[in-house]
Amino acid sequence: MSESNPAPSLFAAREPVFPKRVSGPFRNLKWVILAVTLGIYYLTPWIRWDRGPNLPDQAVLLDLGGRRFYFFWIEIWPHEFYFVAGLLIMAGLGLFLFTSALGRVWCGYACPQTVWTDLYILVERWIEGDRNARLRLHHQKQLDFRKARLRVTKWITWLLIGLATGGAWVFYFADAPTLLVDLVTGTAHPAAYTTMAVLTLTTFFFGGFAREQICIYACPWPRIQAAMMDEDTLVVGYREWRGEPRGKLRKKEAEAETPQGDCIDCMACVNVCPVGIDIRDGQQMECITCALCIDACDDVMARIGKPRGLIDYMAVSDETDERAGQPPRNIWKHILRPRTIMYTALWTLVGAGLVFALFIRADIELTVAPVRNPTFVVLSDGSIRNTYDVRLRNKHGEQRQFMLSLSGDPTLRLQIEGTPYATVPVPPNAAHLQRVYVISPKGSAPSTQDATPFRIWVEDNANGERAHKDTTFNGKEN
Repeated sequence: MSESNPAPSLFAAREPVFPKRVSGPFRNLKWVILAVTLGIYYLTPWIRWDRGPNLPDQAVLLDLGGRRFYFFWIEIWPHEFYFVAGLLIMAGLGLFLFTSALGRVWCGYACPQTVWTDLYILVERWIEGDRNARLRLHHQKQLDFRKARLRVTKWITWLLIGLATGGAWVFYFADAPTLLVDLVTGTAHPAAYTTMAVLTLTTFFFGGFAREQICIYACPWPRIQAAMMDEDTLVVGYREWRGEPRGKLRKKEAEAETPQGDCIDCMACVNVCPVGIDIRDGQQMECITCALCIDACDDVMARIGKPRGLIDYMAVSDETDERAGQPPRNIWKHILRPRTIMYTALWTLVGAGLVFALFIRADIELTVAPVRNPTFVVLSDGSIRNTYDVRLRNKHGEQRQFMLSLSGDPTLRLQIEGTPYATVPVPPNAAHLQRVYVISPKGSAPSTQDATPFRIWVEDNANGERAHKDTTFNGKEN
């Protein structure tokens, strides 16, 4: 390839998107969701919850050191990770449900990338002005004092938002008031500072500069969402049969001579789009279904005396009926269909299962691990002894006395290492590992089998609550 005809680039240079301010019901809904989601994220670590002595009083806490997850009155232990897995399954099913019903509505309203980008654009608009002012500033080649002042002010504000974002995240993993003091005084763990720095910079870059590029190129969801959608999915679309042929606004006399569609080609729908697409070109992978173009178009239609809905939530299956002049189907006929009902049923079943498992779980638990090296020991008096490591879990906020016993074979007897008693004190909200011996007297071990099943019981002396675990006794008759 000659120098005069260079090879074409495989990648188009990014054109910055400067969305114009818009008002309307969908924009107002996005403001409400932004305020609620950011409020929950930033304020939740500061909510206190009294769990009694020896337990943290933070309502939501991922205690990695203590290997606990606290969520208000719920406490999740490491062996109960199935609760977290169930919540992730519910989140996935919920995403499938909303996508099958309303397209990329999650991306347009509640995705963290969308929420923080909206916040950054709001800051940018406050500092630099609306779309036209920001465009002029962008195309200004000369870096004068005003442009430098606006840019530095904007970037500092973005960094502060990113710092608050990273700071709020680390507060979920330690007591928030204590960690805040440690962060300010420089005595916090280096992992806290590292995490805050990474999240500050990623939030600053993703929300301030990458913006729609994350949604278009980095996020995999646009490429797999089609599997969740069909011809009855409600998505943002343009009623071409009503808007075309488009043209500039004309008087009624001129329009009578050469009829035109309702679209006056004002570009309002394009100017407010946060990903910079033209919805009139049809459904596109880049569209995040935020519906801001609906607000912009409805406002223009109201000003020129045309009915709303030139751009609207609609389904592909409605196009034929509307082209024939028939009214669109009721919205609930699009939402309530076999696919969405199936997702709703699965989501409900998983949620009901988690609630049921939460209410039936015991406050005391045990696990039994036989010591296999050696499998059994023959004592000097001819009796046979097996060794077991019993892990006792006390989920109460105070120390409890747990009594151990066994059942299944009357010849077996249980002995706790280190004490002649059958009770073990277990610290509050902790797991205690206790070594236990099970002994079979000489001549009592069965000769027909090498393993004898039996059951180890644990009982809480305070309230009589019991739990058990089945295991086996190994040994041969002498």
